[in-house]
Amino acid sequence: MKRIYFSILLMVSLGASSCSEKFLDLDPLDLATTEVYFKTPAHFKAASNDFYNKMISWRKVDDSNIFDFMDYGSDLTLAVNSYGQGGITVPSTDVYWRNPYKYIRAANVIIEKASEYTGDQNGIKQYVAAAYFFRAWQHFFLLKRFGGVPIVTRVLSTDSEELDAPRNSRYEVMKQVLADLDVAIEGLPTEQNIAAGDKGQVSKWAAMAFKARVLLYEGTWEKYVGETTDFAEKQKQEDNSAKYFTEAASLAKTVIEQGGYELWNGAGDRSYYYLFVLEDALSNPAGLTKTSNKEFILKSNYDYTYYRSALNISHTVASLGPNRKMMDMYLCTDGLPPSHSSVFAGYTKKDDEYKNRDKRLLSIAYIPGQKYWGRGASIAGGGAYYDGRAYPASIVAVNPILNGGFGYGNRKFLTEHRLREDNQESYDYPQIRLAEVYLIYAEALFEKDGAISDADLNLSINKLRQRAGVAPLTNALIAANSGLTMLGEIRRERALELYGEGFRFDDLKRWGIAEQELNQQVLGIKVVGTDYQTVSGNYDPSKYSFGIDAASGALIVDPAVNRKFSRKNYLFPLPAAQILLNKKLVQNPGY
Repeated sequence: MKRIYFSILLMVSLGASSCSEKFLDLDPLDLATTEVYFKTPAHFKAASNDFYNKMISWRKVDDSNIFDFMDYGSDLTLAVNSYGQGGITVPSTDVYWRNPYKYIRAANVIIEKASEYTGDQNGIKQYVAAAYFFRAWQHFFLLKRFGGVPIVTRVLSTDSEELDAPRNSRYEVMKQVLADLDVAIEGLPTEQNIAAGDKGQVSKWAAMAFKARVLLYEGTWEKYVGETTDFAEKQKQEDNSAKYFTEAASLAKTVIEQGGYELWNGAGDRSYYYLFVLEDALSNPAGLTKTSNKEFILKSNYDYTYYRSALNISHTVASLGPNRKMMDMYLCTDGLPPSHSSVFAGYTKKDDEYKNRDKRLLSIAYIPGQKYWGRGASIAGGGAYYDGRAYPASIVAVNPILNGGFGYGNRKFLTEHRLREDNQESYDYPQIRLAEVYLIYAEALFEKDGAISDADLNLSINKLRQRAGVAPLTNALIAANSGLTMLGEIRRERALELYGEGFRFDDLKRWGIAEQELNQQVLGIKVVGTDYQTVSGNYDPSKYSFGIDAASGALIVDPAVNRKFSRKNYLFPLPAAQILLNKKLVQNPGY
């Protein structure tokens, strides 16, 4: 079995060249090695451009799968999987170990070739900085998944000592990630200075936003998890959380104030929904295209003509329905959750719980009886009710239970383009967006100071709540409602805003509450006292093996007895084949 570090060679396609009589001395025109490449800025640019499709997104690259990272199986979804239940075991191989090291090698090639480049360094500075950014991106990916891992900062050969080295500690990996990001920030252009033809390349602001993400992650991990998941003897030298929170907030504020990004709000009440499915003018009723979106700071770009997703997105994400917990986390228009709100309409009628609610809820969950604009192009009138059939308005009282019989269907990332679904969806995938930067700013400030001012809430989270059509979060609102806390509401906003974007497991783990939240039973739609129970034909008890939860009256999707997530599951196990190759690689605790 070959070492993972040597699973990639840099092969860059070249265009046609002029003829030469010395044909025996010509380099191959189809495959260029590193020995003959990296002679011009265009070479560095072409090589760095390859990093962008190596971020996990819609298209499957090197066996990666975006659906491994969309919150499936978390405490907020109806979807259940073995990871959320704490059921993972040691695999022989893991593409999410192999691929990052392959991409790190490619970044190291560019960095090393830059040191040999005899031309003007300013001409390649941006592309070398991008290599540092993506080396940090991949090391951070490994850190989140495995904890401390071997750090690789040079192009390895078959006798490189790193191949038989022990794992670096998570603190050493973090130090390397932050150092690489500092180099990237210094060398990357601002968004405003990226040429129109190069839009989509990583900017200084993207590097700063990503560093803020990294700092918040590690700061909270050190504060709430500490060394309880470390693979070997205690290796932490100092508590970095306070300084990490300070810098995270500072970086986030700089991006907010100088980046030039804007929350997208182009489609009225359903702006949150259409933000994630923008393609051409036929993808939304307002006729807007991707060019109207200034919210995505870093994205994976797709195009119907040149680079489709080649993935059955819409039918797959439909199963990412919110569960009972998530539905009840969404706010009412008065800025309070149903448990505290005076405007919550209850559950009696099937559409009651959607009344006076957060527009993010109305954007991601199908509403019984609601007609949607673009779905079902064959239906007269152009549009369809939530399940594709043109039901009359009375459907509110008689429709069956959604999503496999347990509740709610998801609409986030599900296209309404009348001509494109089933492997043809071509909307961009957000890797970093402004909404996350607002959330980072608020959380980092609170973690740093134990408090946050209304002014800082207005600068950050309340912009999201304004788009969602709910009252602002204030210190007075918290003081007036027993049981609510400011930290709890900041964390709630992350759940509501970033649902389905792959943050939930990481958040639960870095807050040190994954066991508490993931080991609760998963509930679906509320049946007792609702139309599902009282209207004939809606609910057949024989179809639900786990029955109804006595306390809530909701269907049980997965009972607590099936859920055994533990502290060891905060990290994935190292693949067994890598430990066989390098005996110094210590397995994570508990595996």
